[in-house]
Amino acid sequence: MRDHLEPLAGQPPAVPVQRHPPPAAAGGAPVRLAERLARLDCAARRINSSLDLAATLRNLGRVLVPSVADALVVLVRDPLPDVERDPGRPRALRVRHTCGTRLGRAAGVRPVSPGSLLERALLRRAPHGPTVLDARRGGLAAELLGARAVGRLPAGTTLLALPLHGRQAALGMLLLVRRPRPDGSAAGFDPGDTATAAHLATHAGLAVDTALRYTREWEIADELQRSMLPAHLPQPHGVRLAHRYLPGERGAQVGGDWYDAIPLPGNRVALIVGDVMGHSLTSAAVMGQLRTSAQTLAGLDLPPHEVLYHLDEQAQRLGQEHHLATCVYAVYDPIAGRVVIANAGHVPPVLLAPDGSGRLLDLPPGAPIGVGGVDFSSVELPAPPGSSLLLFTDGLVETRRRPLGTGLELLRARLAGGSRLDPEQLCQEALRILPPGDRADDIALLAAAFDGIPAEDVAYWYLQPKHETPGRARRLAGHTLRRWGLDHLAESCELMVSELVTNAVQHATRPVTLRLVRTSVLRCEVGDDSPALPRTRRAGPEEERGRGLQIVGRCADRWGATRLGTGKVVWFEQRLGGEPVSR
Repeated sequence: MRDHLEPLAGQPPAVPVQRHPPPAAAGGAPVRLAERLARLDCAARRINSSLDLAATLRNLGRVLVPSVADALVVLVRDPLPDVERDPGRPRALRVRHTCGTRLGRAAGVRPVSPGSLLERALLRRAPHGPTVLDARRGGLAAELLGARAVGRLPAGTTLLALPLHGRQAALGMLLLVRRPRPDGSAAGFDPGDTATAAHLATHAGLAVDTALRYTREWEIADELQRSMLPAHLPQPHGVRLAHRYLPGERGAQVGGDWYDAIPLPGNRVALIVGDVMGHSLTSAAVMGQLRTSAQTLAGLDLPPHEVLYHLDEQAQRLGQEHHLATCVYAVYDPIAGRVVIANAGHVPPVLLAPDGSGRLLDLPPGAPIGVGGVDFSSVELPAPPGSSLLLFTDGLVETRRRPLGTGLELLRARLAGGSRLDPEQLCQEALRILPPGDRADDIALLAAAFDGIPAEDVAYWYLQPKHETPGRARRLAGHTLRRWGLDHLAESCELMVSELVTNAVQHATRPVTLRLVRTSVLRCEVGDDSPALPRTRRAGPEEERGRGLQIVGRCADRWGATRLGTGKVVWFEQRLGGEPVSR
Protein backbone atom coordinates (compact mmCIF):
# COMPACT_ATOMS: atom_id res chain seq x y z
CA MET A 1 0.00 0.00 0.00
CA ARG A 2 1.04 3.58 -0.56
CA ASP A 3 2.22 5.21 2.65
CA HIS A 4 2.20 8.82 1.49
CA LEU A 5 0.15 11.28 -0.57
CA GLU A 6 1.35 12.72 -3.86
CA PRO A 7 2.30 16.38 -3.38
CA LEU A 8 0.32 19.10 -5.14
CA ALA A 9 2.17 21.14 -7.77
CA GLY A 10 3.90 24.03 -6.10
CA GLN A 11 3.22 22.67 -2.59
CA PRO A 12 5.37 20.75 -0.10
CA PRO A 13 5.05 16.96 -0.12
CA ALA A 14 1.82 15.74 1.42
CA VAL A 15 2.02 14.08 4.80
CA PRO A 16 0.23 10.70 5.07
CA VAL A 17 -3.02 10.41 6.99
CA GLN A 18 -1.95 7.34 8.94
CA ARG A 19 -4.47 4.75 10.03
CA HIS A 20 -2.88 4.00 13.39
CA PRO A 21 -0.44 6.70 14.57
CA PRO A 22 2.44 5.23 16.59
CA PRO A 23 2.38 5.89 20.33
CA ALA A 24 4.25 9.01 21.30
CA ALA A 25 6.85 9.28 23.99
CA ALA A 26 6.07 11.23 27.12
CA GLY A 27 5.55 14.84 26.28
CA GLY A 28 5.15 14.06 22.58
CA ALA A 29 1.35 14.51 22.42
CA PRO A 30 1.52 18.13 21.17
CA VAL A 31 3.95 17.07 18.44
CA ARG A 32 1.72 14.21 17.37
CA LEU A 33 -1.35 16.49 17.32
CA ALA A 34 0.47 19.09 15.21
CA GLU A 35 1.55 16.42 12.74
CA ARG A 36 -1.97 15.06 12.47
CA LEU A 37 -3.43 18.54 11.92
CA ALA A 38 -0.79 19.18 9.24
CA ARG A 39 -1.76 15.96 7.47
CA LEU A 40 -5.44 16.83 7.61
CA ASP A 41 -4.77 20.34 6.34
CA CYS A 42 -2.73 19.02 3.41
CA ALA A 43 -5.42 16.47 2.58
CA ALA A 44 -8.17 19.11 2.75
CA ARG A 45 -6.21 21.42 0.45
CA ARG A 46 -5.78 18.61 -2.03
CA ILE A 47 -9.50 17.83 -2.05
CA ASN A 48 -10.27 21.51 -2.67
CA SER A 49 -7.57 22.05 -5.30
CA SER A 50 -9.86 21.77 -8.34
CA LEU A 51 -13.12 23.32 -9.53
CA ASP A 52 -13.92 20.30 -11.70
CA LEU A 53 -16.21 17.63 -10.20
CA ALA A 54 -14.35 14.65 -11.64
CA ALA A 55 -10.96 16.01 -10.52
CA THR A 56 -12.35 16.71 -7.04
CA LEU A 57 -13.51 13.11 -6.68
CA ARG A 58 -10.19 11.79 -7.98
CA ASN A 59 -8.34 13.87 -5.40
CA LEU A 60 -10.63 12.54 -2.69
CA GLY A 61 -9.72 9.00 -3.68
CA ARG A 62 -5.99 9.78 -3.64
CA VAL A 63 -6.29 11.25 -0.15
CA LEU A 64 -8.24 8.39 1.41
CA VAL A 65 -6.83 5.34 -0.40
CA PRO A 66 -4.79 3.62 0.99
CA SER A 67 -4.14 5.98 3.91
CA VAL A 68 -7.58 5.54 5.49
CA ALA A 69 -9.27 2.78 3.47
CA ASP A 70 -8.40 0.06 1.00
CA ALA A 71 -11.03 1.27 -1.47
CA LEU A 72 -13.79 3.81 -1.84
CA VAL A 73 -16.93 4.40 -3.88
CA VAL A 74 -18.37 7.91 -4.35
CA LEU A 75 -22.04 8.23 -5.28
CA VAL A 76 -23.43 11.63 -6.26
CA ARG A 77 -27.03 12.64 -6.81
CA ASP A 78 -28.51 11.95 -10.22
CA PRO A 79 -29.41 14.23 -11.83
CA LEU A 80 -26.95 16.74 -10.43
CA PRO A 81 -28.90 19.25 -8.33
CA ASP A 82 -29.06 22.99 -8.86
CA VAL A 83 -27.26 23.94 -5.66
CA GLU A 84 -27.80 27.66 -6.24
CA ARG A 85 -31.59 27.46 -6.36
CA ASP A 86 -33.76 24.58 -5.14
CA PRO A 87 -31.80 21.32 -4.97
CA GLY A 88 -34.98 19.37 -4.13
CA ARG A 89 -34.96 15.96 -2.46
CA PRO A 90 -32.56 13.24 -3.61
CA ARG A 91 -34.21 10.81 -6.03
CA ALA A 92 -31.24 8.68 -7.07
CA LEU A 93 -27.51 8.30 -6.61
CA ARG A 94 -25.04 7.46 -9.38
CA VAL A 95 -21.55 6.06 -8.93
CA ARG A 96 -19.25 8.85 -10.12
CA HIS A 97 -15.86 7.57 -8.92
CA THR A 98 -14.24 4.44 -7.49
CA CYS A 99 -10.74 3.80 -6.23
CA GLY A 100 -9.23 0.42 -5.40
CA THR A 101 -12.39 -1.54 -6.25
CA ARG A 102 -14.68 -2.55 -9.11
CA LEU A 103 -17.84 -2.35 -7.05
CA GLY A 104 -19.08 0.73 -8.88
CA ARG A 105 -19.45 -1.12 -12.18
CA ALA A 106 -22.42 -3.08 -10.90
CA ALA A 107 -23.93 -0.31 -8.79
CA GLY A 108 -24.91 2.10 -11.59
CA VAL A 109 -27.82 4.30 -10.49
CA ARG A 110 -29.39 3.58 -7.11
CA PRO A 111 -32.88 4.95 -6.39
CA VAL A 112 -33.45 6.83 -3.14
CA SER A 113 -36.92 5.86 -1.93
CA PRO A 114 -38.71 8.17 0.52
CA GLY A 115 -38.21 6.95 4.06
CA SER A 116 -35.62 4.36 3.08
CA LEU A 117 -32.48 3.62 5.05
CA LEU A 118 -30.48 5.20 2.21
CA GLU A 119 -32.46 8.44 2.37
CA ARG A 120 -32.09 8.65 6.15
CA ALA A 121 -28.34 8.02 5.92
CA LEU A 122 -28.02 10.58 3.12
CA LEU A 123 -29.85 13.33 4.97
CA ARG A 124 -28.07 12.90 8.31
CA ARG A 125 -24.64 14.46 8.80
CA ALA A 126 -23.09 11.69 10.93
CA PRO A 127 -21.19 8.65 9.59
CA HIS A 128 -23.10 5.39 9.23
CA GLY A 129 -21.02 2.50 10.54
CA PRO A 130 -18.48 1.06 10.59
CA THR A 131 -20.34 -2.08 9.52
CA VAL A 132 -18.70 -5.49 9.28
CA LEU A 133 -20.28 -7.67 6.62
CA ASP A 134 -21.64 -10.97 7.80
CA ALA A 135 -23.78 -13.61 6.16
CA ARG A 136 -26.88 -11.37 5.99
CA ARG A 137 -25.40 -8.88 3.50
CA GLY A 138 -28.22 -6.40 3.81
CA GLY A 139 -28.65 -2.89 5.14
CA LEU A 140 -27.26 0.35 3.75
CA ALA A 141 -24.49 -1.34 1.73
CA ALA A 142 -27.05 -3.28 -0.29
CA GLU A 143 -29.02 -0.09 -0.98
CA LEU A 144 -25.88 1.74 -2.05
CA LEU A 145 -24.26 -0.92 -4.20
CA GLY A 146 -26.95 -3.53 -4.81
CA ALA A 147 -27.23 -6.95 -3.21
CA ARG A 148 -25.28 -8.67 -6.00
CA ALA A 149 -22.25 -6.39 -5.63
CA VAL A 150 -22.24 -6.67 -1.84
CA GLY A 151 -22.59 -10.43 -2.10
CA ARG A 152 -19.20 -10.65 -3.83
CA LEU A 153 -17.40 -9.06 -0.87
CA PRO A 154 -15.70 -11.48 1.51
CA ALA A 155 -16.91 -11.87 5.07
CA GLY A 156 -15.08 -9.56 7.42
CA THR A 157 -15.10 -6.62 4.98
CA THR A 158 -15.72 -3.39 6.89
CA LEU A 159 -17.74 -0.56 5.38
CA LEU A 160 -18.02 3.04 6.52
CA ALA A 161 -20.62 5.28 4.84
CA LEU A 162 -20.42 9.05 5.14
CA PRO A 163 -22.87 11.57 3.65
CA LEU A 164 -21.51 14.36 1.45
CA HIS A 165 -23.26 17.63 2.29
CA GLY A 166 -22.94 20.92 0.47
CA ARG A 167 -23.91 24.32 1.76
CA GLN A 168 -27.63 23.73 1.40
CA ALA A 169 -28.29 20.09 0.55
CA ALA A 170 -27.12 16.50 0.70
CA LEU A 171 -25.14 15.75 -2.47
CA GLY A 172 -24.10 12.12 -2.20
CA MET A 173 -22.50 9.33 -0.21
CA LEU A 174 -18.91 8.27 0.37
CA LEU A 175 -18.41 4.57 1.02
CA LEU A 176 -15.05 3.47 2.47
CA VAL A 177 -14.03 -0.19 2.31
CA ARG A 178 -11.50 -2.12 4.38
CA ARG A 179 -10.78 -5.66 3.37
CA PRO A 180 -10.41 -8.42 6.00
CA ARG A 181 -6.99 -9.34 7.35
CA PRO A 182 -5.18 -12.41 5.99
CA ASP A 183 -6.58 -14.47 8.85
CA GLY A 184 -10.14 -13.48 7.92
CA SER A 185 -10.72 -11.14 10.85
CA ALA A 186 -12.15 -7.67 10.31
CA ALA A 187 -9.78 -4.71 9.93
CA GLY A 188 -12.19 -2.15 11.29
CA PHE A 189 -12.16 1.63 11.46
CA ASP A 190 -11.20 2.90 14.90
CA PRO A 191 -12.71 6.14 16.27
CA GLY A 192 -9.72 8.12 15.03
CA ASP A 193 -10.12 6.77 11.51
CA THR A 194 -13.83 7.52 11.57
CA ALA A 195 -13.24 11.07 12.78
CA THR A 196 -10.59 11.62 10.10
CA ALA A 197 -12.87 10.26 7.37
CA ALA A 198 -15.81 12.37 8.59
CA HIS A 199 -13.63 15.51 8.62
CA LEU A 200 -12.43 14.90 5.07
CA ALA A 201 -15.96 13.99 3.92
CA THR A 202 -17.09 17.42 5.15
CA HIS A 203 -14.41 19.06 3.00
CA ALA A 204 -15.34 16.78 0.10
CA GLY A 205 -19.03 17.74 0.32
CA LEU A 206 -18.19 21.44 0.23
CA ALA A 207 -15.74 20.85 -2.64
CA VAL A 208 -18.42 18.99 -4.62
CA ASP A 209 -20.84 21.85 -3.92
CA THR A 210 -18.26 24.36 -5.18
CA ALA A 211 -17.58 22.28 -8.27
CA LEU A 212 -21.30 22.07 -9.07
CA ARG A 213 -21.69 25.82 -8.63
CA TYR A 214 -18.70 26.52 -10.83
CA THR A 215 -19.93 24.05 -13.46
CA ARG A 216 -23.30 25.80 -13.51
CA GLU A 217 -21.65 29.22 -13.85
CA TRP A 218 -19.44 27.90 -16.65
CA GLU A 219 -22.47 26.45 -18.46
CA ILE A 220 -24.33 29.76 -18.17
CA ALA A 221 -21.33 31.69 -19.46
CA ASP A 222 -20.80 29.21 -22.29
CA GLU A 223 -24.48 29.37 -23.21
CA LEU A 224 -24.31 33.18 -23.16
CA GLN A 225 -21.34 33.21 -25.51
CA ARG A 226 -22.85 30.64 -27.88
CA SER A 227 -26.09 32.64 -28.00
CA MET A 228 -24.07 35.63 -29.21
CA LEU A 229 -22.47 33.64 -32.04
CA PRO A 230 -24.34 33.03 -35.31
CA ALA A 231 -26.52 29.92 -35.16
CA HIS A 232 -25.71 29.26 -38.82
CA LEU A 233 -23.76 30.98 -41.55
CA PRO A 234 -25.22 32.37 -44.75
CA GLN A 235 -24.22 30.62 -47.96
CA PRO A 236 -23.80 33.42 -50.50
CA HIS A 237 -23.17 32.57 -54.13
CA GLY A 238 -19.57 32.20 -55.21
CA VAL A 239 -18.22 31.13 -51.81
CA ARG A 240 -18.73 28.17 -49.48
CA LEU A 241 -18.36 28.71 -45.75
CA ALA A 242 -17.80 26.53 -42.69
CA HIS A 243 -17.04 27.30 -39.07
CA ARG A 244 -16.05 25.72 -35.79
CA TYR A 245 -16.22 26.98 -32.23
CA LEU A 246 -14.58 25.08 -29.35
CA PRO A 247 -14.93 26.47 -25.82
CA GLY A 248 -11.87 26.42 -23.62
CA GLU A 249 -11.39 24.07 -20.72
CA ARG A 250 -13.70 24.72 -17.80
CA GLY A 251 -10.80 25.90 -15.71
CA ALA A 252 -10.14 28.63 -18.27
CA GLN A 253 -13.63 30.17 -17.96
CA VAL A 254 -15.47 31.55 -20.97
CA GLY A 255 -13.61 33.53 -23.61
CA GLY A 256 -14.51 36.20 -26.13
CA ASP A 257 -13.81 34.59 -29.53
CA TRP A 258 -16.29 35.22 -32.32
CA TYR A 259 -16.78 34.75 -36.03
CA ASP A 260 -19.28 36.07 -38.55
CA ALA A 261 -20.12 36.17 -42.25
CA ILE A 262 -22.26 39.00 -43.64
CA PRO A 263 -23.62 39.14 -47.23
CA LEU A 264 -22.97 42.45 -48.99
CA PRO A 265 -24.27 43.98 -52.21
CA GLY A 266 -22.67 42.78 -55.42
CA ASN A 267 -22.63 39.17 -54.17
CA ARG A 268 -19.74 40.05 -51.89
CA VAL A 269 -19.39 38.70 -48.35
CA ALA A 270 -17.65 40.07 -45.26
CA LEU A 271 -15.70 37.53 -43.19
CA ILE A 272 -14.83 38.34 -39.57
CA VAL A 273 -12.98 36.57 -36.78
CA GLY A 274 -12.18 38.32 -33.52
CA ASP A 275 -10.96 37.62 -30.00
CA VAL A 276 -11.67 39.72 -26.93
CA MET A 277 -8.72 39.41 -24.57
CA GLY A 278 -9.42 37.82 -21.21
CA HIS A 279 -11.72 35.09 -19.96
CA SER A 280 -14.85 36.19 -18.14
CA LEU A 281 -18.50 37.00 -18.59
CA THR A 282 -17.37 40.56 -19.31
CA SER A 283 -15.29 39.28 -22.23
CA ALA A 284 -18.35 37.51 -23.64
CA ALA A 285 -20.48 40.64 -23.21
CA VAL A 286 -17.89 42.85 -24.92
CA MET A 287 -17.67 40.30 -27.72
CA GLY A 288 -21.42 40.57 -28.26
CA GLN A 289 -21.25 44.35 -28.49
CA LEU A 290 -18.33 44.32 -30.93
CA ARG A 291 -19.98 41.68 -33.11
CA THR A 292 -23.18 43.72 -33.29
CA SER A 293 -21.19 46.84 -34.16
CA ALA A 294 -19.27 44.96 -36.85
CA GLN A 295 -22.55 43.80 -38.42
CA THR A 296 -23.85 47.37 -38.49
CA LEU A 297 -20.64 48.71 -39.99
CA ALA A 298 -20.52 45.94 -42.59
CA GLY A 299 -24.04 46.92 -43.64
CA LEU A 300 -22.70 50.38 -44.49
CA ASP A 301 -20.28 48.75 -46.97
CA LEU A 302 -17.27 50.52 -45.50
CA PRO A 303 -13.73 49.42 -46.42
CA PRO A 304 -12.23 46.90 -43.97
CA HIS A 305 -9.82 49.40 -42.42
CA GLU A 306 -12.70 51.81 -41.83
CA VAL A 307 -14.70 49.08 -40.10
CA LEU A 308 -11.78 48.41 -37.75
CA TYR A 309 -11.37 52.13 -37.09
CA HIS A 310 -15.02 52.45 -36.01
CA LEU A 311 -14.79 49.26 -33.93
CA ASP A 312 -11.85 50.83 -32.14
CA GLU A 313 -13.95 53.90 -31.43
CA GLN A 314 -16.76 51.70 -30.13
CA ALA A 315 -14.34 49.93 -27.78
CA GLN A 316 -13.20 53.33 -26.48
CA ARG A 317 -16.82 54.22 -25.68
CA LEU A 318 -17.19 51.10 -23.53
CA GLY A 319 -15.30 52.93 -20.79
CA GLN A 320 -11.96 52.92 -19.04
CA GLU A 321 -12.29 49.26 -18.06
CA HIS A 322 -12.97 48.03 -21.61
CA HIS A 323 -11.23 44.94 -22.91
CA LEU A 324 -8.86 44.93 -25.84
CA ALA A 325 -9.74 42.77 -28.82
CA THR A 326 -7.99 41.53 -31.93
CA CYS A 327 -9.82 41.15 -35.22
CA VAL A 328 -9.40 40.30 -38.90
CA TYR A 329 -11.96 41.71 -41.33
CA ALA A 330 -12.04 40.56 -44.96
CA VAL A 331 -14.36 41.25 -47.89
CA TYR A 332 -14.46 38.76 -50.75
CA ASP A 333 -15.73 39.76 -54.20
CA PRO A 334 -16.57 36.61 -56.22
CA ILE A 335 -17.04 38.58 -59.43
CA ALA A 336 -13.68 40.37 -59.29
CA GLY A 337 -11.92 37.38 -57.73
CA ARG A 338 -10.32 39.61 -55.09
CA VAL A 339 -10.28 39.78 -51.29
CA VAL A 340 -9.59 42.91 -49.24
CA ILE A 341 -8.31 42.33 -45.69
CA ALA A 342 -7.47 44.49 -42.68
CA ASN A 343 -5.92 43.32 -39.43
CA ALA A 344 -6.17 44.65 -35.87
CA GLY A 345 -3.43 42.84 -33.95
CA HIS A 346 -4.78 39.40 -34.87
CA VAL A 347 -2.98 36.23 -35.93
CA PRO A 348 -2.55 36.18 -39.73
CA PRO A 349 -5.00 34.14 -41.85
CA VAL A 350 -3.90 31.29 -44.09
CA LEU A 351 -4.56 31.68 -47.84
CA LEU A 352 -4.51 28.50 -49.92
CA ALA A 353 -3.92 28.75 -53.67
CA PRO A 354 -5.88 26.61 -56.18
CA ASP A 355 -2.93 24.20 -56.36
CA GLY A 356 -3.13 23.59 -52.59
CA SER A 357 -0.05 25.57 -51.62
CA GLY A 358 -0.57 27.84 -48.64
CA ARG A 359 0.92 30.88 -46.98
CA LEU A 360 0.38 32.99 -43.93
CA LEU A 361 -0.71 36.42 -45.11
CA ASP A 362 1.80 39.15 -44.38
CA LEU A 363 -0.64 41.88 -43.36
CA PRO A 364 0.09 45.16 -41.60
CA PRO A 365 -0.45 43.96 -38.01
CA GLY A 366 -2.18 47.05 -36.67
CA ALA A 367 -2.95 47.39 -32.99
CA PRO A 368 -5.71 45.63 -31.05
CA ILE A 369 -9.12 47.24 -31.01
CA GLY A 370 -9.43 49.42 -27.95
CA VAL A 371 -5.90 50.83 -27.96
CA GLY A 372 -7.11 53.98 -29.67
CA GLY A 373 -5.44 56.44 -32.01
CA VAL A 374 -4.05 53.75 -34.34
CA ASP A 375 -4.35 53.72 -38.12
CA PHE A 376 -5.50 50.57 -39.87
CA SER A 377 -4.85 49.69 -43.51
CA SER A 378 -6.42 47.34 -46.02
CA VAL A 379 -4.59 44.99 -48.37
CA GLU A 380 -6.16 43.74 -51.61
CA LEU A 381 -5.13 40.25 -52.78
CA PRO A 382 -6.10 37.99 -55.68
CA ALA A 383 -8.52 35.23 -54.71
CA PRO A 384 -9.11 33.19 -57.88
CA PRO A 385 -11.64 30.35 -58.03
CA GLY A 386 -10.30 27.31 -56.20
CA SER A 387 -8.50 29.27 -53.48
CA SER A 388 -9.47 29.20 -49.80
CA LEU A 389 -9.06 31.40 -46.76
CA LEU A 390 -8.94 30.30 -43.11
CA LEU A 391 -9.48 32.84 -40.34
CA PHE A 392 -8.89 31.66 -36.78
CA THR A 393 -8.12 32.77 -33.23
CA ASP A 394 -4.85 32.19 -31.42
CA GLY A 395 -6.23 29.33 -29.32
CA LEU A 396 -5.72 27.11 -32.37
CA VAL A 397 -2.00 27.74 -32.74
CA GLU A 398 -0.79 28.78 -29.29
CA THR A 399 -0.89 26.39 -26.33
CA ARG A 400 0.85 26.07 -22.96
CA ARG A 401 3.71 24.10 -24.49
CA ARG A 402 3.76 25.45 -28.06
CA PRO A 403 4.71 29.04 -28.92
CA LEU A 404 2.69 31.05 -31.41
CA GLY A 405 5.25 31.02 -34.22
CA THR A 406 5.64 27.25 -34.09
CA GLY A 407 1.88 26.77 -34.13
CA LEU A 408 1.40 29.06 -37.13
CA GLU A 409 4.01 27.24 -39.19
CA LEU A 410 2.55 23.87 -38.15
CA LEU A 411 -0.89 25.01 -39.30
CA ARG A 412 0.39 26.31 -42.63
CA ALA A 413 2.26 23.06 -43.31
CA ARG A 414 -0.76 20.99 -42.33
CA LEU A 415 -3.12 22.81 -44.69
CA ALA A 416 -0.70 23.11 -47.60
CA GLY A 417 -1.03 19.48 -48.56
CA GLY A 418 -1.19 19.94 -52.29
CA SER A 419 -4.89 19.09 -52.60
CA ARG A 420 -7.94 21.31 -52.59
CA LEU A 421 -10.11 21.07 -49.47
CA ASP A 422 -13.73 22.07 -49.04
CA PRO A 423 -14.35 24.38 -46.07
CA GLU A 424 -15.53 21.59 -43.78
CA GLN A 425 -12.37 19.60 -44.48
CA LEU A 426 -10.32 22.75 -43.99
CA CYS A 427 -11.72 23.17 -40.47
CA GLN A 428 -11.16 19.51 -39.65
CA GLU A 429 -7.57 19.55 -40.85
CA ALA A 430 -6.84 22.74 -38.93
CA LEU A 431 -8.08 21.22 -35.68
CA ARG A 432 -5.82 18.19 -36.12
CA ILE A 433 -2.83 20.26 -35.02
CA LEU A 434 -4.27 20.54 -31.50
CA PRO A 435 -2.34 18.39 -29.02
CA PRO A 436 -4.54 16.28 -26.71
CA GLY A 437 -5.27 17.77 -23.32
CA ASP A 438 -3.38 21.02 -23.89
CA ARG A 439 -6.09 23.55 -24.68
CA ALA A 440 -6.96 26.30 -22.21
CA ASP A 441 -8.26 28.95 -24.64
CA ASP A 442 -11.39 28.86 -26.76
CA ILE A 443 -11.08 28.56 -30.54
CA ALA A 444 -13.03 30.10 -33.41
CA LEU A 445 -12.52 29.09 -37.05
CA LEU A 446 -14.05 30.49 -40.23
CA ALA A 447 -13.17 28.79 -43.52
CA ALA A 448 -14.12 30.13 -46.95
CA ALA A 449 -13.72 28.29 -50.24
CA PHE A 450 -13.74 30.79 -53.12
CA ASP A 451 -15.61 29.55 -56.20
CA GLY A 452 -16.14 32.90 -57.89
CA ILE A 453 -18.81 33.92 -60.36
CA PRO A 454 -17.87 33.78 -64.08
CA ALA A 455 -17.83 37.09 -65.94
CA GLU A 456 -20.31 35.76 -68.51
CA ASP A 457 -22.90 35.46 -65.72
CA VAL A 458 -22.68 39.16 -64.84
CA ALA A 459 -24.03 42.22 -66.63
CA TYR A 460 -23.34 45.74 -65.35
CA TRP A 461 -24.25 49.23 -66.55
CA TYR A 462 -23.91 52.87 -65.51
CA LEU A 463 -27.01 54.82 -66.48
CA GLN A 464 -27.42 58.58 -66.48
CA PRO A 465 -30.33 59.80 -64.29
CA LYS A 466 -32.50 60.94 -67.18
CA HIS A 467 -36.19 60.66 -67.97
CA GLU A 468 -35.63 57.98 -70.64
CA THR A 469 -33.31 55.86 -68.46
CA PRO A 470 -35.99 53.47 -67.06
CA GLY A 471 -36.98 52.46 -70.60
CA ARG A 472 -33.36 51.83 -71.55
CA ALA A 473 -32.75 49.80 -68.40
CA ARG A 474 -35.80 47.69 -69.19
CA ARG A 475 -34.50 46.91 -72.69
CA LEU A 476 -30.99 46.08 -71.43
CA ALA A 477 -32.37 43.68 -68.82
CA GLY A 478 -34.67 41.96 -71.29
CA HIS A 479 -31.92 41.52 -73.87
CA THR A 480 -29.56 40.02 -71.24
CA LEU A 481 -32.13 37.57 -69.91
CA ARG A 482 -32.92 36.30 -73.40
CA ARG A 483 -29.19 35.88 -74.06
CA TRP A 484 -28.98 33.80 -70.88
CA GLY A 485 -31.94 31.68 -71.90
CA LEU A 486 -34.18 33.10 -69.21
CA ASP A 487 -36.97 34.27 -71.47
CA HIS A 488 -39.61 33.10 -68.96
CA LEU A 489 -38.32 35.67 -66.45
CA ALA A 490 -37.90 38.53 -68.87
CA GLU A 491 -41.32 40.12 -68.56
CA SER A 492 -41.46 40.21 -64.75
CA CYS A 493 -37.79 41.22 -64.47
CA GLU A 494 -38.21 44.07 -66.97
CA LEU A 495 -41.19 45.36 -64.99
CA MET A 496 -39.32 45.34 -61.67
CA VAL A 497 -36.17 46.88 -63.19
CA SER A 498 -38.26 49.67 -64.66
CA GLU A 499 -39.87 50.42 -61.28
CA LEU A 500 -36.59 50.43 -59.34
CA VAL A 501 -34.69 52.50 -61.90
CA THR A 502 -37.58 55.00 -62.05
CA ASN A 503 -37.33 55.43 -58.27
CA ALA A 504 -33.52 55.75 -58.42
CA VAL A 505 -33.60 58.38 -61.18
CA GLN A 506 -35.95 60.52 -59.10
CA HIS A 507 -33.42 60.76 -56.24
CA ALA A 508 -30.02 60.33 -57.89
CA THR A 509 -27.58 63.10 -58.74
CA ARG A 510 -24.96 60.74 -60.20
CA PRO A 511 -25.17 57.77 -62.58
CA VAL A 512 -27.45 54.93 -61.52
CA THR A 513 -25.98 51.41 -61.48
CA LEU A 514 -27.79 48.32 -62.77
CA ARG A 515 -26.33 44.87 -62.21
CA LEU A 516 -27.70 41.44 -63.18
CA VAL A 517 -26.06 38.29 -61.81
CA ARG A 518 -26.97 34.74 -62.81
CA THR A 519 -26.16 32.01 -60.30
CA SER A 520 -28.69 29.52 -58.94
CA VAL A 521 -30.99 32.56 -58.86
CA LEU A 522 -31.29 35.72 -60.88
CA ARG A 523 -30.27 38.74 -58.80
CA CYS A 524 -30.79 42.34 -59.86
CA GLU A 525 -29.30 45.33 -58.04
CA VAL A 526 -30.10 49.00 -58.69
CA GLY A 527 -27.89 51.56 -56.94
CA ASP A 528 -27.94 55.32 -56.58
CA ASP A 529 -26.24 57.96 -54.46
CA SER A 530 -29.25 58.78 -52.27
CA PRO A 531 -29.02 57.30 -48.73
CA ALA A 532 -32.81 57.29 -48.27
CA LEU A 533 -34.05 53.69 -48.20
CA PRO A 534 -37.36 53.02 -49.97
CA ARG A 535 -40.34 52.00 -47.86
CA THR A 536 -43.41 50.12 -48.96
CA ARG A 537 -46.59 52.16 -48.51
CA ARG A 538 -50.21 51.75 -49.47
CA ALA A 539 -51.05 54.08 -52.39
CA GLY A 540 -54.49 55.66 -52.58
CA PRO A 541 -56.80 54.94 -55.55
CA GLU A 542 -56.09 58.32 -57.15
CA GLU A 543 -52.31 58.29 -56.63
CA GLU A 544 -50.06 57.56 -59.58
CA ARG A 545 -46.96 56.83 -57.47
CA GLY A 546 -46.19 54.54 -54.56
CA ARG A 547 -46.94 51.18 -56.18
CA GLY A 548 -43.42 50.28 -57.41
CA LEU A 549 -42.28 48.38 -54.34
CA GLN A 550 -45.65 46.63 -54.10
CA ILE A 551 -45.07 45.31 -57.61
CA VAL A 552 -41.54 44.20 -56.70
CA GLY A 553 -42.81 42.50 -53.53
CA ARG A 554 -45.36 40.50 -55.53
CA CYS A 555 -43.15 39.52 -58.46
CA ALA A 556 -39.85 38.79 -56.68
CA ASP A 557 -39.03 35.82 -54.50
CA ARG A 558 -36.90 38.08 -52.28
CA TRP A 559 -36.11 41.76 -52.25
CA GLY A 560 -34.48 44.30 -49.97
CA ALA A 561 -32.49 47.51 -49.68
CA THR A 562 -29.02 48.16 -48.25
CA ARG A 563 -27.56 51.53 -47.34
CA LEU A 564 -23.99 52.02 -48.58
CA GLY A 565 -21.30 54.54 -47.72
CA THR A 566 -22.13 56.47 -50.91
CA GLY A 567 -25.85 55.77 -51.25
CA LYS A 568 -27.94 52.62 -51.37
CA VAL A 569 -28.70 49.48 -53.36
CA VAL A 570 -32.18 48.04 -53.88
CA TRP A 571 -32.20 44.42 -55.03
CA PHE A 572 -34.49 41.55 -55.86
CA GLU A 573 -34.07 37.85 -56.64
CA GLN A 574 -36.00 35.44 -58.82
CA ARG A 575 -35.59 31.70 -58.86
CA LEU A 576 -34.56 30.21 -62.15
CA GLY A 577 -36.81 27.19 -61.64
CA GLY A 578 -37.53 24.49 -59.09
CA GLU A 579 -37.79 25.42 -55.43
CA PRO A 580 -38.44 29.01 -54.34
CA VAL A 581 -35.55 31.17 -53.21
CA SER A 582 -34.74 30.52 -49.54
CA ARG A 583 -35.85 33.36 -47.32
